[in-house]
Amino acid sequence: MPASRTPQDQSGRPLGPRARQTRQRLLEATQALLDKRSVRELRVVEIAREVGTSPATFYQYFADVEEAILALVEESARDMPAVLELIDGPWHGAKGLATARGIAEAFVDHWDRHGAVLRVRNLKAEEGDRAFRRARRNHLSPVVERLAKRVEEFKDAGRVADGVHPWAAASSLLAMLERMSSYYETFEKAGVTRTALIETCARMLHATVTGRPAS
Repeated sequence: MPASRTPQDQSGRPLGPRARQTRQRLLEATQALLDKRSVRELRVVEIAREVGTSPATFYQYFADVEEAILALVEESARDMPAVLELIDGPWHGAKGLATARGIAEAFVDHWDRHGAVLRVRNLKAEEGDRAFRRARRNHLSPVVERLAKRVEEFKDAGRVADGVHPWAAASSLLAMLERMSSYYETFEKAGVTRTALIETCARMLHATVTGRPAS
């Protein structure tokens, strides 16, 4: 996963402490507004108003609303190294189910913190926006690669069926985790608790990676 570069203004100059604070306030306002309305309705003037500044100040840091959202997408990626560390943990025995639970919970927490931004990322990526597609690929490909490696290890040990392709299995697991995490509040309305959702995802994750249901 590429390292975050030092924030710059639109002229390419690195930001000082006060400028960074202003930029961060603009990002926080952008995220707060995304929780209330569609990205297609969001305007620079609204973001600036939330911060008590002018659109001209916004444009010192971002070319447009989408560039600000991309910066938020980059911030959200800071959660991913912790997920990769969990994937690299133990998968055998009782510890394996604990590993799977940790991954499932990390995804739900990730969407709790960044859900509005991640939905825009996925929407823009599906629409073919190259910058958002690249961001999603950079953030999620390492998760697929690490999961696929674990599936392959159990497949080589004869525990995962020959017909299971590690990369396809890992991609399916990632899609499940993202989808279930993004809609868990909807499931709660149907009587599915957060704990039950995490446990269900964890057991499906564990069974697919190890080729064995958890006891």
